[in-house]
Formats: sequence, structure tokens, C-alpha cells
Amino acid sequence: MRSPLAPGVRFCSSFSRDSWYRSFTLFLTFLSYTAYHLSRKPISIVKNELHRNCSMVIRPADLNTTDNETWCDWAPFDQDNYQTLYGMLDNSFLVAYAIGMFFSGIFGERLPLRYYLSCGMLLSGLFTSLFGLGYYWNIHSIWYYAFIQAMNGLVQTTGWPSVVTCVGNWFGKGKRGFIMGVWNSHTSVGNILGSLIAGAFVSTAWGLSFIVPGLIITFTGVLCFFFLVEKPEDVNCVPSQHHREGTEREPLLQNTTITEVTSSTSSHATERSDEEHTQAISFCGALSIPGVVEFSLCLLFAKLVSYTFLYWLPLYISNVAHFDAKAAGDMSTLFDVGGILGGIAAGVVSDYSGGRATTCCAMLLLAAPMLFLYNYVGQTSIATTVVMLLVCGGLVNGPYALITTAVSADLGTHESLQGNSRALSTVTAIIDGTGSIGAAIGPLLAGLISPTGWNNVFYMLISADVLACLFLSRLMYKEVRGWCSRT
Repeated sequence: MRSPLAPGVRFCSSFSRDSWYRSFTLFLTFLSYTAYHLSRKPISIVKNELHRNCSMVIRPADLNTTDNETWCDWAPFDQDNYQTLYGMLDNSFLVAYAIGMFFSGIFGERLPLRYYLSCGMLLSGLFTSLFGLGYYWNIHSIWYYAFIQAMNGLVQTTGWPSVVTCVGNWFGKGKRGFIMGVWNSHTSVGNILGSLIAGAFVSTAWGLSFIVPGLIITFTGVLCFFFLVEKPEDVNCVPSQHHREGTEREPLLQNTTITEVTSSTSSHATERSDEEHTQAISFCGALSIPGVVEFSLCLLFAKLVSYTFLYWLPLYISNVAHFDAKAAGDMSTLFDVGGILGGIAAGVVSDYSGGRATTCCAMLLLAAPMLFLYNYVGQTSIATTVVMLLVCGGLVNGPYALITTAVSADLGTHESLQGNSRALSTVTAIIDGTGSIGAAIGPLLAGLISPTGWNNVFYMLISADVLACLFLSRLMYKEVRGWCSRT
């Protein structure tokens, strides 16, 4: 009597070859962009260590210095303008990232994505580690750290267009919102891991807070080089369907004399059509796709809010709640946990309703009053802080996650493109590049406004949320009108 297959083997064999490749690509791209965000996060944790209240720190007995106020700070961040210098570091990265993103999509459509992504990750690991090596090399020049941040910002633009294009190649539009909502949790997972890894070393040797994430992204880049599959066709899998009308006509024409007579003509026409549809789209052509401009401008303000929290939330918690650097970093991860839940919720709701713009607007409108409440009552107790961070994280990062994933993939495979799959990288780069302008402006404004009080920073963030919603008002009106007409 033959024994039945083992449960694990039976489970594995229940999935098709295509499903295994699709799942593996989803996992590898998830891992890749987790590493990208993991390497961006340390700077926000280390800020609290570069400039501290030295009166609260135990002074080593063998330290010989007459400066009692700044002996524990790291020059050049030991002066009163340290917040301005923090803003300079943030914007060196974010401005370079915003500028490079507009060109990154163009390169991504013309270069093999596996090489492009792997090379970007290796270089990002190098520059992240070089920032941390400044601690061991005893470098105190602001220009060194600003230059490293700018170069890191440029090479990190290779990540987002590449991973979104890969996922868009493997998945059709069916449940894209839910799939990409779950997949986009890599942003928050990377932020959480980056906070925890940086926090583990920040109080003893902050250089390791950068070197360890740099080594992680380097190793992940090597994995991508050896295992990433860009398209289903590369491994003889069934390609995902976006808007390919007419692909089922061929069986209807078989076994007819018409087919034999016209086969040569139709094959040449198909070749010409395929050649046209695989040409890389121009920048202006991508902008003319309906919805690209509106969602790009919305993301500018949504990302302004998200990245202000990314770079300044640990410092805000430390200043207002009086936590140390590690505790503030750990507490800030709750905002990213909320972001995971918000991204998934936004994807599920938009899939069910079919209204991407309406989903984003609803979450943005709810985020504005929640930010106001968090600023005024969020630090009254630990329980209140936890709940408010989770809620604010979900409402702030939900629209940001939806636009940069499902919306970008939808627009990059829009029916007006007639099946041209090579537009996805450029569309993604335009949307995320415009958003990155806001990501650069937000931390800069926070650095300039925070000396006047944290209340003013939150008023700025609330205003940005309202403006983001206004840019989607036309698309939301069209969606609501469509629902009413169907009802």
C-alpha cells in the first residue's frame, strides 16, 4: 500500500510553476525595497545622539575639556544651529533623490532592471557605510556628510521604478490594490527595522547604525543580481494581462483558408504593432496619461507629510515626551506599524469600490484632524501615544502607499497606452519624483519652523494634507458620479 504524499509536498504541488515564480518575485522585490528604507532610517535616529543635553549625561573621568555644555556632542552639530545642519543633511539626500527620480525611470526602461537595481543597491550600501565610517575616521566636516547624503540620494532612485515595474510585469489589475497594499508594507517594515538596528548601536557607537544597514542592502543587492526575474516571459511563464484586446482572436481564425492567405500580412502587422508597443514612452507622453498629473501633485503633499514624520518624529518624541534616543526611536516605529495597516486597508477598499482617488481623499481628510489631536493630546500617556501613532500612521501612509503602488501600476498600464508595458517605469518615476519634491520640502520646512514651536510644524502638515486632497477633487468627483449613474 502506497503512503500518501506528505502534507508539505502536497501543499507545494498545489501551486503552479507560474505561482511560485510570481510569489518569489514579490518576495524578492519586497526584500529589496525593505533594504532601501532600512538604510534611510538611521539618520533620524542618530540625530538625537549628535546633539544631546550634556548636563544629563555622565561625564567620563578621563575626559579633559572645559566645555561643559557640548562635550558630549559631535561637531559640527554641537552648535546652536544644529537643527539647520540636520535640515541640510536631510535635503542633501531628498533633493538629489527628487532630481534623480525623474531620470531614473527613463534609464530603467532602457537598461536591464536586474543590473540596474543590483548596481544601485551596491552603491547605496557603499555610501550608507561611508556615512558611518565618519565616526571611526573622526570626520567633523558637514560637507563630507552632506556629500555622502547627496550621492546616496541619487543612487537610491534606482530602487522604486525598478521594483514597481517588476511587480507590475508579474501581476495584472485584478486584485492589484490589495496585493500591492500588502507588498508596500516594505516601506514601513524597512523603517521599523532601520529604527531598531540603528537604535541598538546609537548610544555606544553610532557609526554602526549606518554600517550595519549598509552591509544589509549590499547583501540584498547580490541576491537580486543572482535571482531576480524581470518578466514572466523570461522564464516561459504566462504574462499578466493589463489591456491587451484582441489576444484571443487567433483560435477563432484557425483551420480556415482566410488564415492561410492572410497569415503573412497579419504576422507582419503584429510585429509592427509589438515593436510600437515596446518602444519606451517619452516624458511628455507619460504626463499626458489621464490622472498622472493629479496623482503626482497629490503625492507631493502626501509625501511631504510622511517624510516629515520619517525624519523628525523621533526628535519630536524626544523633545516633547523627554525620551532618550533609543526609546524615541522605538516609539516612532508605531507610526510605521500603522502605515502597514493603512496601506493594506487603502488597497482593499480601493479594490472593492474601484475608487482610488476617493479612497485617498477620505483618508487624507481624516488625517488632518487626527494630526491636530496627536499634537495636543498625544503625549498625555503611553496608551494615548501608542493609539494616536498607529492611527496617524495608517491615515498618513495609506494614501501615499496606494498612489506609489497600485495607482502608479494602473496608470503605467493605462488603456490609452494600448498594451505598451514599457511606460510603467517612466510613469512610476514621474509620480514618485514629484512626490519626492514634497519629501525634500517637508523636512526642510520642519527644520525652519520647529524653532518657533512644534504647533506650527503640525499646522503645516495639516495644510499639506488638505492641499493633497484638493488636487484629487476632480478625479473623486468623476468616481462618485460614476457610482451614482450605475446606481
